[in-house]
Amino acid sequence: MTTSKTLREVAMHTTAVAALTLGAGGYAFTANAADVGTAKPRILVLATGGTIASTGDARSAIGYNAGGVTGEQLTASVPGLDKLASIKAEQISNIGSQDMNSKVWYQLAARIKQAFERNEADGVVITHGTDTMEETAFFLDNVLSTPKPVVLVGSMRPSTAVSADGPGNLYEAVEVAASPQSGHRGVLVVMNDTIHAPRWVTKTNTTSVQTFGNPNGGPLGYVDPASVRYLSPPAAARNARLNVPNGGLPRVDIVYAHADMDAGQIDDAVRHNAKGIVLAGVGDGNASKAALDALEAAAKRGVVVVRASRVGSGFVNRNVEVSDDKTGFVVSYDLNPQKARVLTQLLIGNGVTTPDKVQKAFDATY
Repeated sequence: MTTSKTLREVAMHTTAVAALTLGAGGYAFTANAADVGTAKPRILVLATGGTIASTGDARSAIGYNAGGVTGEQLTASVPGLDKLASIKAEQISNIGSQDMNSKVWYQLAARIKQAFERNEADGVVITHGTDTMEETAFFLDNVLSTPKPVVLVGSMRPSTAVSADGPGNLYEAVEVAASPQSGHRGVLVVMNDTIHAPRWVTKTNTTSVQTFGNPNGGPLGYVDPASVRYLSPPAAARNARLNVPNGGLPRVDIVYAHADMDAGQIDDAVRHNAKGIVLAGVGDGNASKAALDALEAAAKRGVVVVRASRVGSGFVNRNVEVSDDKTGFVVSYDLNPQKARVLTQLLIGNGVTTPDKVQKAFDATY
């Protein structure tokens, strides 16, 4: 007698066979499971809140309150979602992503790991606010080791808006998670018909539905209700994942460089026992002499100091205007300050604290 697991494997294989390569550029068309008459993939939806789960507020024409709709309500409200996959929704939190925190990150990582180890799901979709979505995605991408897809999705407009973008985004996120083309690609972000990688993606606009961009790279692919198209095959090998640190993530502060900057932010971070400091520097990760002197003093005390940039694109390079070899600083390369902070937290939590080893770890993220 054929088991349900075997049926699912046959379904995924049949759907994979239905993928048609369209050229050297790496585009692929993926037929939906329902279209080829096979068993549906199992997708676990983990809801955390955000604008996608919000309801309008009368305080203004565009006012809303995040986190008023449950994951079950969200999935039930999207027409045709049940034709893409067998859906199970669970509520992890119901908060605006400005309140996202490492406790929720740990819960997400643990539940995803459990779901895949118990063979409860073929893919996971996480509904999330857009403000800190890139940080959650980057954290999960660094701690999860699975060939199965994990997709984050959100919206820029509340669920009660006249032109709400949440239902379409959620439909396409499930479509991506259910596609055999999405395996072995790590964590993904799906917004506004576009598939992004956590390393490159960042929020670029306060209100536009096309808010997510990839200033130093490009999208991984595109999705519409009929197809999933990737621009290239999965990477041959992924970098080793980091362990989720026991006891929580260490404190790492971001200090923002500006004209007439003194040492106040750095001194305050050290006083509050920050284990790391990320500089959101001007230009190529630079800052005033007073700030750099304070950062060098912090590094000599064992604080991990990482130079990033407040500029929206480009790389921070070693030993240009700042002598990183002399000061004991680390550079973030293309990682923006918020992602550099997440990686620094994970590295310190895994016992990687010397400047040379931290820099090698940043190097190894490529």
